[in-house]
Amino acid sequence: MRVFEETESQVRSYCRGWPAVFVRSKESHIYDESGKPYLDFFAGAGALNYGHNHPVLKNALIEYLTDDHIVHSLDMYTEAKAGFLETFRELILRPRGLDHKVQFPGPTGTNAVEAALKIARKFTGRTTIARFTNSFHGMTLGSLAVTGNGAKRHGAGVPLEHTLTLPFDQYLDGSTPDLLWLRRLIEDSSSGVGLPAAVIVETVQGEGGINVASPEWLRALAKLCEEHAMLLIVDDVQMGCGRTGPFFSFEEAGVVPDIVCLSKSLSGYGLPFAVTLLKPELDIWEPGEHNGTFRGFNPAFVTATAALEEFWRDTSLHERVAAHGSLVDDELRRIAAEHPDAGTDVRGRGLARALSFDDPMVAGVVCRNAFERGLLLETAGSEDEVVKLLPPLTTSREELETGLSIVGESVRAARKELA
Repeated sequence: MRVFEETESQVRSYCRGWPAVFVRSKESHIYDESGKPYLDFFAGAGALNYGHNHPVLKNALIEYLTDDHIVHSLDMYTEAKAGFLETFRELILRPRGLDHKVQFPGPTGTNAVEAALKIARKFTGRTTIARFTNSFHGMTLGSLAVTGNGAKRHGAGVPLEHTLTLPFDQYLDGSTPDLLWLRRLIEDSSSGVGLPAAVIVETVQGEGGINVASPEWLRALAKLCEEHAMLLIVDDVQMGCGRTGPFFSFEEAGVVPDIVCLSKSLSGYGLPFAVTLLKPELDIWEPGEHNGTFRGFNPAFVTATAALEEFWRDTSLHERVAAHGSLVDDELRRIAAEHPDAGTDVRGRGLARALSFDDPMVAGVVCRNAFERGLLLETAGSEDEVVKLLPPLTTSREELETGLSIVGESVRAARKELA
C-alpha cells in the first residue's frame, strides 16, 4: 500500500476503513489481492444496485467496445444514446405517466443537481433554494450549498448562500408539524424570507442516516410547492433505480416532481452517468447553456439500456426488494432488541436500511469488526452514528442472511470492545 500513502491525496476516505487492495468482483462479492472474499453491503455507495459485473450488462459492454462503436460523443446523436432514450421512455417514463425531458448534464450526481438548481433559478427568476436538515446533494459548490453536513460544507472555503434550511420529516420529533415552518415563512410578508425558486429533497436521506420521509409528508410538500409556484426537485441519485423498491423512490407517495436527479446505478455497471429529468415547460435552456465534455459516455448508455431491459420489463425486481427489505428490517430489529441499552434505532425502506446508536463511537467499531469478518459496511449520519446497509438488489436471501449474521456478531463485538 506504499504507493497510496506516498502518492495519493490525504482526501481519500473509504480505503481508510477498508485497508485492503481489491482486485476483482462478482455479483455480491469483492475480493482482495490474497483472494479473501468480502460480502458487499455497500454496493459502490448505491452505484451497483445490480451487483458487480452482471453478465448481461458486461456482455453488452464488451460487444459494444469490441466492435469499435462510439465511446465519446459530447451531446452528438449516437445509436447508443438513441437506444437508451427509447428504452428509458418505454420502460420507465411512459408507464409512470411522466413526460419529462431528459437532460444529460455530465457524468455524476452532483452534475445532475447543479443542472436542476440552475434551471429552477432560470425558470422562476428567483434565487433561493429550500433544502432540508441532514441532506446531502453533492460536493460541487451549488450542490454543497444545499447539503446539510457541516464537515462537508466546511471544505467549500467560501460562503454557501442563497438557500433556506428546513426541518426534514420528524426532525422536530412531531412536536411541530415540520412543513408549518416553511408555510409560515413564505406566507408571512414580514418573515424576511423571499419565495424560494424550488425545494430539493431526498425521499430517503442516504448520507444523512437513512432518514425516511413518509408518503403523507411528501404529498404535503408537493402540495405546498404547487400552491406557491415553487418547483419540487427530488434528488434520486442514491435512492433511485430500484433502491427502495420502485424505480423512483417517490412513486410510493404518488407525487410527480418537477425535476428529478438520477445517477449512481443508472448505468447499472458502475460507469459514470447522470440525467436531470425536467417537465417539458422547464426545458428553456439555450443551446449549450449548460454543457460538459463527458455528457455523452456511450458505454454507460449501453449498460444502462441493458439494465433497463433486464430488470424493468416487469415488477419482479420491485417485489424482490420488498421481500428482502422486510427480511433485513426484521433481522435488524432482532439485533436492536439484543441491545436495549444502546439506544438503537432501525430505519429504512426497501434495501436502504440502517441501525443507529446513541453513542456515535459504536457504528464505526461495528463497521471495522464487520470488515474483519468479511463484510463491507459504511457509516452515515451527522456524527457517523449510523450503520448503513446498501446491499446489491440482486443479493440472494442466503447472502443477506450471512451478512446480517455478521452484522449481529459485529455489534456484539463492538459493544464488548467499548464497554
